[in-house]
Amino acid sequence: MMKNSFINPIPPMGIYETLYAFHSSYGKYMGSDGTHPWSQGYPLTSQIPGGPKMPENVHISSDDLKYPKAWGLPSLRKTIAEYYNHYYDSDIDFENVMIFAGGRPGLLSILMLLYNDIQVRIASTEYTPYYDMLELLKCKYSVIESGVENGFYPSISDYKGDDDSIRKLILLSNPCNPTGITRSGEELKNLVLDSAYGNSGLLIDEAYELFHDPPVSAAKYIENINESNLFIAGAATKGFQAPGIRVGWVIASHDHIKTLGNFSSFGMGGVSRPSQLYAEKLFNRDRTDLSFDAIPNYYSRQRDRYGAAFKEMGLELFSGQGGFYHWCKLPGALDADYFNKQLFKYGAAILKGTDCDMRRMGARSSIKQFFRFSFGPLSDDSFESDIQIIQEVLNNS
Repeated sequence: MMKNSFINPIPPMGIYETLYAFHSSYGKYMGSDGTHPWSQGYPLTSQIPGGPKMPENVHISSDDLKYPKAWGLPSLRKTIAEYYNHYYDSDIDFENVMIFAGGRPGLLSILMLLYNDIQVRIASTEYTPYYDMLELLKCKYSVIESGVENGFYPSISDYKGDDDSIRKLILLSNPCNPTGITRSGEELKNLVLDSAYGNSGLLIDEAYELFHDPPVSAAKYIENINESNLFIAGAATKGFQAPGIRVGWVIASHDHIKTLGNFSSFGMGGVSRPSQLYAEKLFNRDRTDLSFDAIPNYYSRQRDRYGAAFKEMGLELFSGQGGFYHWCKLPGALDADYFNKQLFKYGAAILKGTDCDMRRMGARSSIKQFFRFSFGPLSDDSFESDIQIIQEVLNNS
């Protein structure tokens, strides 16, 4: 570390630690030819069976080289509002939508702007960077148990706690990253109605909205979003198969969107106009109609066949029916850190459970034997080699 540094050093999020360690061990970057990207949280970016083709280009005029609007292009905001109103029977307008450069900047912006008295309530097993965000921003937060004992599924009352006088914001991913466990139907409706009004707020990360059969969104259950403390974070990253364009959005009340836009006016400066124009193409109704069937179908099949193979080789699964991950427990006393280092030798890697522990307990974590396996970027023809490598490493461990 340099002497007299002017900025505080911060560690990378867990997945990057794995990527650095993999490169140091294997000599290649994860995702290059011959590697197995089981640690990676991105989908196939090519056409999947029954799905729409990806747009090949977007026309850019001289106007598109001008500064973007802080809130996002009005046409894209309107398109996103229409998408939710069509598929989830919600009642939102373009002023309930703001565009960000991916999902995480939207989440970070909301957490950064919270009043100091608000306590964030988060499950102990959650999406890796939530911890980094909360720590960096010095948010007040409380960790709720999410483990084997409750099936990695805290109840609504667990999230809300006993003291109704405390202002609190529940933060969760749904479907959950890393477990794939999904709140839907009456359970999701009750979560929204019980947690998004008065002294309570709900920040729900729906990056994996389409990776559940049927797709699921809290937008279906909100009553008068402009009187609520509901924040829905979405992105083109996963179900729209376009992580590289870096387009995400937040749906919230008019007042909350106005505040987020005011921040963007000096803090972010808006999102690339060409990326937003490409995102508009992704929302073409013919495309989304195909995606609503093809994404759940393809990834459900992948989930089922990898899950069956994992169980056969002795892994214990705690996976839900959403996302594109399996949440696995290793047999015996084998821990995920050692297991990962053995996988490196084969050009493969997983995400260790300890990186998803919001208490960051390391070797003392109750989920040190767990790992997240991603079948998101995997094509049909990689299955046999994937299973062969994992079986061989287990046999030799």
